[in-house]
Amino acid sequence: MRTIDSSAQEPAKKTEFINPMAIPLDLSGNFMEPRSNHFHSGLDMRTQGREGVPVRAVAAGWVSRIKISPWGYGKAVYIDHPNGHTSVYGHLQQLTGLVGNACTEAQYRMKDFGIDWTPEKGSIPVKQGEVIGLSGNTGSSGGPHLHFELRNTASQHALDPQAMGIQVPDKTPPEILGVRLYPLTDSSRVGPYPPKAVGHPSQGGAGSYGLKPGDIPTAYGTVGLALHTFDRYDGMAAKFGVRRIELFVDSVAMFSTRFDAVDFNTNRYCNAHMDHALYKGNKMEYHRCYRLPNNKLRIYGKEEAQGRIALRPGKDHHVRFKVTDTNGNVSTLTFMLRGATAEASRSWGGDVPDGSLFRYDTENVLSEDGVSLTLPAMALYDDTYVGYERKAAPAKAIAPLHVLHDPLVPIHSNSTLRIEVPDLKEEWRSKALIVSMNDKASAVGGTYADGAITAQVRSFGSYTVMLDTVPPVIKNADLRADMSGRSSFTLKVTDDLSGIGNWKATLDGNWILMEYEPKTNSLTHTFDSHTQAPGKKIFKLEVKDERGNTSSYELVFTH
Repeated sequence: MRTIDSSAQEPAKKTEFINPMAIPLDLSGNFMEPRSNHFHSGLDMRTQGREGVPVRAVAAGWVSRIKISPWGYGKAVYIDHPNGHTSVYGHLQQLTGLVGNACTEAQYRMKDFGIDWTPEKGSIPVKQGEVIGLSGNTGSSGGPHLHFELRNTASQHALDPQAMGIQVPDKTPPEILGVRLYPLTDSSRVGPYPPKAVGHPSQGGAGSYGLKPGDIPTAYGTVGLALHTFDRYDGMAAKFGVRRIELFVDSVAMFSTRFDAVDFNTNRYCNAHMDHALYKGNKMEYHRCYRLPNNKLRIYGKEEAQGRIALRPGKDHHVRFKVTDTNGNVSTLTFMLRGATAEASRSWGGDVPDGSLFRYDTENVLSEDGVSLTLPAMALYDDTYVGYERKAAPAKAIAPLHVLHDPLVPIHSNSTLRIEVPDLKEEWRSKALIVSMNDKASAVGGTYADGAITAQVRSFGSYTVMLDTVPPVIKNADLRADMSGRSSFTLKVTDDLSGIGNWKATLDGNWILMEYEPKTNSLTHTFDSHTQAPGKKIFKLEVKDERGNTSSYELVFTH
């Protein structure tokens, strides 16, 4: 039977917010669902598979920030409201009206497409329902949608818009797929999982789950649990995050997590909360119901045990998980957890891994022939055995391939990677860069000095060094000698390794705004008040990659 947890629902409030688009609300992502390296900080609202849906201010206020970037939120508008909240609108195709005009003028003043601008308070007022832009797919977006947030203005912590009045009707309880066990001391051991499984799979549905008949998880010593769970919304295909997870052992509250607010300063600790290897490698949402030593998230309850379950040999323990979604729908998983004897646990393995033991709370240096990786204290979430392997240089590389541990093991903070490239000719030193070779060649960058190139990285994996001596390629897409009646033009720009660094476009020697969209490798100019005057014009474009290689393009046209 489906149950509703009324205590999990926010107190009823008279909302001051309207939906940001006048189309049916259809989500592809919800608040605090786990993502790569972070919890999601808002609602991703589908836009019927298209761009250009009018986006409106959810309440009266004033524009407090405009951030434009090829990455992240793309074109984004922040509006402060008198009630102490800030609304955020990301991945916009364009800004419109007074907001759009103010943004364009700021870009011309700064002579830059990418800006992070804070207008004077109250200088750009908006009314509730006023259209501030059109929905799009800019920045790090995988398809047309609106990323919408509500924040506490003072703290800038993101809050759940559904708890603030943006209603998404839902009567579907969360799904629970399985549970995993983790040894929490050197002497603890965890019994085997069913064949071909990474955990103990659940069975059931409609809010009530158990393990398969005869499957009794067994362990020795002190262990922690992780729960594979996610939510569904009525009529929506995507997987979503849950609101609350509670763990009880023998009817005693052992651990709880509540996903109420995102603190951007600690959001990357999502990698400590989730089983990062299973999330990144298998797309499985296993939530740890215990804390790794270096996990600074403040989303947990104050239960004394903090999820550490001390098992007694030969004793069975009754375990119950309770999972609640944003609308108060509840699912439970119940099963027995058995304490094994030390003798029985010896057959389960648990050998010491290869590599050097890195303590999470001290600086660690992985130093091998030709390479070093320095991790500051607290860069790891727990003590970790870190391995290394050296392989032959890949094609086009000028250094061996250094395999630094495993990319499925997360690193929290920037760490210094140094790869030696001795005897590199001086004329090539500014062209050398570190390249990640995990899924594909991906530029990291770096600076050459003292026979080596050094860069900051935030992940383990395979790295080498390459040279980028090839300038970007500029191709004319639709710029013609006669641009009469045209509202815009586009050029295609690509680079073979280090990536597009910067660009400068001019008309008759005056800087003009060109918008960079990396997903389509395009630079686009839309004629504006600075460029729309008719006549003959000289267009020039210069594009540099991240290693300083430069290409240029010039055309005379009439508009």
